[in-house]
Amino acid sequence: MASEVVQDNSGGDERPQISNSAAANVGEEVEELKLLQDAVYALPTYAVKDFFSLGACARCIFRLFGLCQKISSFPSLPTATMNAMLEKNVLGRDRDDNCSGSAERKDSGSQQLSSQTFVLEHAVCRICLGILDYVYHDEKEILVKKDSAYEFARIVAESVKQEHPQIDSFSLEVSLPPVVMDNEQVVRSFMRKKYGSEHWFLQKTLTDCISIKDALKLSILDTLEKLLGTKSNLSTFRIRLTYETSEESRRKPDNEEIDGCKRRKTNMLYTADEKQASETSGSKNFAEHENKQYECTEGFAKDLEGHGSDYLKFQLEKESQPFGLVFLCYRCPIYIGGRYLKYSRNVSQTCWMIEDERMGEASVEEIIGGSILPLCQGDGYKFHAAGREDIDVRMLGTGRPFLVEVQNAHQVPSEELIKEMEMKINSQENKLVGVKNLKILDNKGWALMREGEAEKQKQYAALVWISRPFNDDDSKTLSSLQEMQILQKTPIRVLHRRSPLEREKVIHWMKVEKIAGSCQYFLLHLCTQAGTYIKEFVHGDLGRTHPSIGSILGCRAEILQLDVTDVKMDCF
Repeated sequence: MASEVVQDNSGGDERPQISNSAAANVGEEVEELKLLQDAVYALPTYAVKDFFSLGACARCIFRLFGLCQKISSFPSLPTATMNAMLEKNVLGRDRDDNCSGSAERKDSGSQQLSSQTFVLEHAVCRICLGILDYVYHDEKEILVKKDSAYEFARIVAESVKQEHPQIDSFSLEVSLPPVVMDNEQVVRSFMRKKYGSEHWFLQKTLTDCISIKDALKLSILDTLEKLLGTKSNLSTFRIRLTYETSEESRRKPDNEEIDGCKRRKTNMLYTADEKQASETSGSKNFAEHENKQYECTEGFAKDLEGHGSDYLKFQLEKESQPFGLVFLCYRCPIYIGGRYLKYSRNVSQTCWMIEDERMGEASVEEIIGGSILPLCQGDGYKFHAAGREDIDVRMLGTGRPFLVEVQNAHQVPSEELIKEMEMKINSQENKLVGVKNLKILDNKGWALMREGEAEKQKQYAALVWISRPFNDDDSKTLSSLQEMQILQKTPIRVLHRRSPLEREKVIHWMKVEKIAGSCQYFLLHLCTQAGTYIKEFVHGDLGRTHPSIGSILGCRAEILQLDVTDVKMDCF
């Protein structure tokens, strides 16, 4: 505890004194440490010696005996202090254990080991392999060891602040290799077999013993909250610690995607460029091992009975090196959605390249996504829309629903900034694209858009030419058709990239608007089921769409221009 300098008013000399608040903190820590020592003193000596002889670290022993919660209250407590505490209160004592009969235990083969002997004989804990002693290999394969939970949490917090200076909350995730769950399984089996009938085991260990993963999170979580100045909850900002064996590290290239996120090395730091879509293979293996944790307990117990503690040591020595640590901090994708309008007949929805040559002068995706990405300071974005229109088709009326999915946003924009961005896009000089109702959405917005996409109706305005004069009877014929079913084969123009299928679609209604001074041109307003090919419905696509405007009117029909005037969906 650092002392505070207090001015002595009587003599004018400065001397180190402990203030009242500091003295109170010291007293509180001493009291808590005494409670911890009392708890350690109550541990069964023979069992602790057993675990030391197996090569367990002090934190694993505390965890297995249900003291992890107490230990986590002292994040600055060094490993050496913990070892000394066990040595003084357990290994240095020679007393009978009232719970189990010490004479029998003394003859069980437990070795009289000190913490110093343990450190010399075992580079890392045989159970957690250095995880709870904060030992790991960095990206340069250099062995790193932190003295306490606080020092380890500080490294994590500093790395987070480098990439994300401001976060409002976070979620801590830990992924461990399968060998850790294997070790957990054999140790739990060993404890149940050897101590299962004893009072201390039944009373404390079964209820308070937690996994290595949970123990690691518990040891650093409070410190991370203090260092980052925020709370841990089910946040969209994730801090992920992934421990890997050397074999797993060799199998993975540097640019491999984890959870859909490309890793980029900056000391311990890896940041995300892609969406987190699923659990890593390590996490999946962890879950599988958790589900199977006690499946082979009976078989292990038989082997343990036949071979004794030598068999347990053999199981724990299958892996003896500290793991490599991959640190990843990222924000889950944020979604900004609304409706877009496209005023040009030379703008595609997404970037369209053919043999390295751009088709059209721009794209809706680039105009909107390129404006939103800098606002969120993200690593990348994806553009999603409820359907699409051809490059030569305008999107008018209420607009088409869309989402911009921003990966690993370093800033979540406010509603005011979103409105400013909407005005900026709509005030561009070229007036190629506009947006409406721009807002931040949760991840349910994407699902709502997809659900409504198949059920939506769309309205169009088409400029049509026919090979003969258009008369009033033609207008009445078309306007009288409602809920007309048509059959469309995949159009010839898209057959090279879409499956050859037959689709039944519905034309809900049609209205005709005559053009003054022209007898062969007219405007056709129509409402159709989503997914209807309007161009093919007009000209028939060599009979692949039936009926068509051409077949209904008994003449050749061509579509000259097409606009989408409404996309009937509730979202956005």
